[in-house]
Amino acid sequence: MITRRDLLRGAAGTAGLLGWTPGHASGEPPPETTKLRLLKEKGRTCWAPQYVAEDLLRAEGFTDVTYVDFPGGAVSEFLAAAKADISLHFVGPNIIRLDKRIPWCSSPACTQGVSKSSPRNG
Repeated sequence: MITRRDLLRGAAGTAGLLGWTPGHASGEPPPETTKLRLLKEKGRTCWAPQYVAEDLLRAEGFTDVTYVDFPGGAVSEFLAAAKADISLHFVGPNIIRLDKRIPWCSSPACTQGVSKSSPRNG
């Protein structure tokens, strides 16, 4: 019985012998914006994935990847103030704010005259 792997190996080998080479893969178009600001805080190892992702972000088309120094405090407030674009974020403090019914917004739209999100009643 021929397995799928054997079939694919044979097809790939035959294509190579015939001189057929795979074309360049065309993925999604480049992002609309090429600038991306990420948060950076000394000693915070839980943000290591976003530091490692810099090369991957550049490969996706973000040509201007910069890190903004984060002094500490609430990440969502820092993002809402449009001081950075994205960041890894622990959701715990936001849940506490919602539980206390403190209005919050983690979108830059909040700084552009759009009404802030607030927890639902009930």
